[in-house]
Amino acid sequence: MFLELLRTWTPTLRVIHRGKIPGVSVKASSVQVKSFSSTRGGEEDTSSAAGQTVVSERRVSVVTVAINRPEVRNAVNQETARRLLEELEAFDSDPALNVAVLHGIGGNFCAGYDLKELANHTASLKLEQDVTKGPGPMGPSRLELSKPLIAAVSGFAVAGGLELALLADLRVVEESAIMGVFCRRFGVPLIDGGTVRLPRLIGLSRALDLILTGRPIGAQEALAYGLANRVVPDGQALQVALQLAEQISAFPQQCLRADRSSSIYSCYDAHSFTQAMQYETDHGIPVILSEAVPGATRFTTGTGRGGTFSKN
Repeated sequence: MFLELLRTWTPTLRVIHRGKIPGVSVKASSVQVKSFSSTRGGEEDTSSAAGQTVVSERRVSVVTVAINRPEVRNAVNQETARRLLEELEAFDSDPALNVAVLHGIGGNFCAGYDLKELANHTASLKLEQDVTKGPGPMGPSRLELSKPLIAAVSGFAVAGGLELALLADLRVVEESAIMGVFCRRFGVPLIDGGTVRLPRLIGLSRALDLILTGRPIGAQEALAYGLANRVVPDGQALQVALQLAEQISAFPQQCLRADRSSSIYSCYDAHSFTQAMQYETDHGIPVILSEAVPGATRFTTGTGRGGTFSKN
């Protein structure tokens, strides 16, 4: 387990929690939040989730998916990996849902794969080497979702937990959160997309700094790197992520998904600028009649004037 390792980082983490980054001065994003829960720092009520390793809740067109193993800092075992995959596949195939929010219950996002299970139940582990034929060890890490996923990060998001956070389009990170490739010390490789997504998100040099050293990275440094998209006060990551999800869900979805798909294609799959531009055009033109023309009509009647995002 990573629990022993996390304790060894305590002196270093205290410095990071204070937001001290050598040579960098970055302030947390100032975000106004609305409260939807009066318990556990804004977390969902999990009184009915006993015994479930993953719990989900629909909020109109937004769904929250929560890892529910707080006793092991939400480390993922085989059952949890399977349930995470099921929930995110269900989200992606449900036409009534537009955005998902992934988070951890009990103050931590995810401490990676459960090393006790890896050490004691090796024979039962089934790892599919062909990435096109089965899930990754953490569950949904090999998915290519067609709709936005937001990670609400609190506490530790390390090793495989970091890889789950990288699966998301956006990461809302609490001020005291810690991210890092903590599995470096134990010889556990990144096989849930860490070496693929991290360099794309923050650049190869910064990614190798984290991958090779296994050092912890705090919220402010993550924000400076582009690993965090928002930094919020402790206890508010889920609230802010839900607000962000609701905002994204309110936009015309065909256009939003076409632009998202084109951005991801140009980053990972396009072999040339021309190929990326062609993909953008091919997927953007169908949106013009279905959403752009109606949107332009609304604009002529006064909607959105002055840069406002209000529907009125």
